[in-house]
Amino acid sequence: MTRTRILLLAATTILGGCNLAPKYVRPVGAAPAQFPQGGAYPAARADAPADVALVGWRDFFTDPRLVAVIETGLANNRDLRIAAANILQARAQYRVQRADLLPNVTANGSATYTNSPLGAGGGVGGGTGVGTGVGVGAGGGATSTDFAIYSANVGFSSFELDLFGRLRNLSRAAQEQYFASEEAARTARISLIAEIGTAWATMASDQEQLRIARETLKTFEQTLELTRAQFRIGVASELESRQAETNYEGARNDVATLTTRIAQDQNALNLLVGTTVPAEQLPDALGGEDLTRDSLPSDLSSTVLLKRPDVLQAEHQLIAENANIGAARAAFFPQISLTGTLGTIGTALGGLFSSGSYTYTGSPAIGLPIFDGGRNRANLDYARASQQVAVATYERTIQTAFREVADALAQRGTIVEQVGAQTRRAEAARVAARLSDARYRAGVDSFLTSLDAQRTSYAAQQQLATTRLARINNLIELYRSLGGGLQ
Repeated sequence: MTRTRILLLAATTILGGCNLAPKYVRPVGAAPAQFPQGGAYPAARADAPADVALVGWRDFFTDPRLVAVIETGLANNRDLRIAAANILQARAQYRVQRADLLPNVTANGSATYTNSPLGAGGGVGGGTGVGTGVGVGAGGGATSTDFAIYSANVGFSSFELDLFGRLRNLSRAAQEQYFASEEAARTARISLIAEIGTAWATMASDQEQLRIARETLKTFEQTLELTRAQFRIGVASELESRQAETNYEGARNDVATLTTRIAQDQNALNLLVGTTVPAEQLPDALGGEDLTRDSLPSDLSSTVLLKRPDVLQAEHQLIAENANIGAARAAFFPQISLTGTLGTIGTALGGLFSSGSYTYTGSPAIGLPIFDGGRNRANLDYARASQQVAVATYERTIQTAFREVADALAQRGTIVEQVGAQTRRAEAARVAARLSDARYRAGVDSFLTSLDAQRTSYAAQQQLATTRLARINNLIELYRSLGGGLQ
């Protein structure tokens, strides 16, 4: 008997280790091993950090007003709250699924009160009959008695022995979905930091362009007043007056448009932050100072992408689908369940736990699928197809991440040169406009030449502000795409 029990225990232990899920192998080769180099791409920098993910966003963003806005956004943004709630949902779902691995033990008690007639028609002739421990009845007579039965039980019902890993794989799938929800929340956090930084810089750029438009408007107004006065005395033609008016009204339109755009920028920033940003934390101009640190790496292996939260999220979902295949395969094998109770029963409440009142039951059951109309096969096919979708999704996520980093690096390789060229162009156009105006007033150049020089200077200053914004946004995007912003 002992040997039989040992063999059964060993067999159960061996079968309990069965796992029908395919061995997980991380897909490789979805993206090149190295990011592009040369040409438009920047050269390596000695002061660049080895891992951007270790650079905290408080160290990356250098403007204290922007840092304060990001801190408020991380505390109030509703998308982050949704992501946090999704984590709680996934964790609770995992705990529910994991509970199936353990027996569901319950305790219950009951009391039954019965009134039973005894001896009815049970007498023989006129003799005297004795009831079975419940009373005495005369022949032909009938008596009744009241009695109660009390019971208390503890046990489990339909506990599945997970011999082929069905429950373990379902639990693993739920766990991986929980991990995926955590990575989704980290992705949302990184994206929010980048979006707030971009929105803040955009508002600063629009403030800068509004300042340029207002200054240019004053210049165009002075020119318009001059040409109108000259037209009235016959020195200038109406054509010159109308051209000056065209420039003036164009600048007025730009001022109105930028004023509206700045209000919309603030609305967008308030939405990202989740509350109204105080006026003292809003930008007043872009200026020439950097809002972020500039030392970011460029010569990196694409393996850094494996640390990105969105890539990790896709991988956890892939592992979950892998586990679902194991659960679908296990459905083809027998399912063994156990029901067992231990209790006590008696006719008196005080005697429930007396000697001889204990009872126990054990009820093993086994079910083997024979014909299910192809349901199990369809479930397995669905699990395999879902796993193929997860593989493709993971590879696409890797490729998307690779492109984001490569695009950011391509722009970073030339953006400094663009800012330098636009700065020199704006300065040259400003000097040219000043000289042209002086020559016009001295009668050397025509009014059209002076007007064209003013327009060129105005456009060059606006383009410089746009290029500066592009440089800041490029650094923010490179920081985000490399996985920065978790700390």
